[in-house]
Amino acid sequence: MHSEPLRAQHNLTPTSRGVHHLALNTSDMKMTTEFYTGVLGMPLVHALRVPPGVGVGPGNRGNPPFENLRHYFFDAGGDTLLAFFELPAKEVTVGDRNAIASMQHVSFTTTKSQFDAMMARLQSNAVSFLGPVCVGVQTWSIYIFDPNGIRLEYSYQEDDPDDLQGVHVVERWTQTKSEILEELNTLDVDSQWLDSMTKHLPSSR
Repeated sequence: MHSEPLRAQHNLTPTSRGVHHLALNTSDMKMTTEFYTGVLGMPLVHALRVPPGVGVGPGNRGNPPFENLRHYFFDAGGDTLLAFFELPAKEVTVGDRNAIASMQHVSFTTTKSQFDAMMARLQSNAVSFLGPVCVGVQTWSIYIFDPNGIRLEYSYQEDDPDDLQGVHVVERWTQTKSEILEELNTLDVDSQWLDSMTKHLPSSR
């Protein structure tokens, strides 16, 4: 454990407060609901059917192209939601998490005590996991698969308080300008572009 956590702040204001919800897909809502509430401890807070006309036809706003789908929402903590659509299994294929435009995994923030409690929950429910693994920036993670094959990650940061209100992910993961330029220089060597991408970053921690 490090005595001083890594922290840095950039000087731009994001255009959102954060994630409202992630919308994922399942072919078995009951199985999914039992896993997220019973195993992972995410309370079910909203259950609906997609209104008629929103799945197919001119009323579709980006929803899956099926009518009368179940759409359930779970409290993921931090005032964010995790949502699922229940798709007809016989009419869709299983996605490839490593394909372009697909979701490779989703990571949830925890504290050290919650992290340890989650490992105990997984073990008591006979759910295998990979880790703990140090993923960088004094952050430790475990990885699991939900019953749909969706890859999930739970992460905690060393030296953070045992209170999620005191956990600051962005400050921990913000790099200095020189640190980020080590990688960005492999993407483009145009100095104006590099400056536009990094001018909001601090020169030191």
